[in-house]
Amino acid sequence: MGASHWEYVTAYRGSAEESLEVLHRQVFEELYGDDDTYQSLEELWEDEEFMGEEGTHSILDIQRVVHSTTAPSPSNVEDYGTLRPMAHDRVVHHFGTDRPTPGRFGELLAHARTVSRFRPDPEETLMDECRMRWTGVYVVLYAADEPEPTHLGIFGYSGD
Repeated sequence: MGASHWEYVTAYRGSAEESLEVLHRQVFEELYGDDDTYQSLEELWEDEEFMGEEGTHSILDIQRVVHSTTAPSPSNVEDYGTLRPMAHDRVVHHFGTDRPTPGRFGELLAHARTVSRFRPDPEETLMDECRMRWTGVYVVLYAADEPEPTHLGIFGYSGD
């Protein structure tokens, strides 16, 4: 089927785990709410053949948050299906601040989609922060004048 890029901006719910849980419910309802194939997200995840061979090509392929900014390793089975934070220095590199906004997150992803991946030396983009399939990266986002996080920006890849 090939690799699929996916991205989301979701409300921040106090932690990356809680935000991911709410997003999981929303996306499950969008993809499977009118379908009798799976009655719950847990039932979907229990279908090891489907999840191992095809997956959903969405955030539903990510099952848990890890708090390491170390890049995942294809040789470590525990790294598959994980969402990890972007390292602080990489956030500042891409956004020019450690308090990026949802709008700027969207702008950088839109720019990344326009950069050709077939050039000999492609420009580094935000999407280049996630290099391993079946994983994702998140960035904590802030509304312009809000002291606390307001959103979580999430992106990653599913498929081969």
